[in-house]
Amino acid sequence: MTDSALTLASRPRATRFRKATEEPRWFRWTLTAVVLVLLAVLVLAPLATVFVEALVKGIPAALESLGDEDALAAIRLTLTIAAVAVPLNALFGVAAAWALTKYSWRGKAFLLTLIDLPFSVSPVVAGLCIVLLFGANSAIGGWLVATGHPIVFAVPGIVLATMFITFPFVARELVPLMTEQGTSEEEAALTLGASGARMFFTVTLPNIKWALLYGVLLCNARAMGEFGAVAVVSGKIRGETATMPIMIEIFYNQYASVAAFTMAGVLTLLALVTLGLKTALEWRYADQLSASGRH
Repeated sequence: MTDSALTLASRPRATRFRKATEEPRWFRWTLTAVVLVLLAVLVLAPLATVFVEALVKGIPAALESLGDEDALAAIRLTLTIAAVAVPLNALFGVAAAWALTKYSWRGKAFLLTLIDLPFSVSPVVAGLCIVLLFGANSAIGGWLVATGHPIVFAVPGIVLATMFITFPFVARELVPLMTEQGTSEEEAALTLGASGARMFFTVTLPNIKWALLYGVLLCNARAMGEFGAVAVVSGKIRGETATMPIMIEIFYNQYASVAAFTMAGVLTLLALVTLGLKTALEWRYADQLSASGRH
């Protein structure tokens, strides 16, 4: 017998075959069953209900409800708001992450706290603050209304509310990754004579592109589904300032259940597409995204 074989044979059986967990099998199966039941009740059942109620009168009725002029206007407005707010927040997120990770200066902790503010402030409160600041009764808002450029109860107010609610997502994805990467590659590029723009597009951006895309996907999903802040600043004007979540409420309150659930189904499909892209991104580029703390 070799020395290694003797050593293995001399070890207690409990040490050689130690279980990963000491809980009995019935406990593990019970815990798994409870999680699956909660998942089915809280996630799968509502999703199934949305599509069942949307199709309760058949596909033609559902498609006819989407052809309503107000429904089409809500879809266009939602996509427009996302197309404006998401790129602006992406630019802000990159700039904020760059300032927080590439430079040493006083006030970094305060900026990071401000970035997290929308996570702790109610969307309704955020919308109310926008109304108080830019409403017709305020100095700024009154002047904007007088010049024909209102913020509240108009598209600009919806953009502001959406941007406030969604601006942490991109920055929060980039800050951990860029902190982990450090500044050595950028310093090397500058030493070799690269300009600031060339350094960013050839060194920094390739290193953060997947985390940036991940943050943009999360930002887009939140922008399209925002209700609280938008409901306060939009005025819920059908055909003008009513986004898809607001039109769902309007249809439901008017007992147009097929239209409400069909609109909710469209919004759910958009969210599922975003979730699918997010999952594919995590699976394909798990190593690059691991520095953000998700794995």
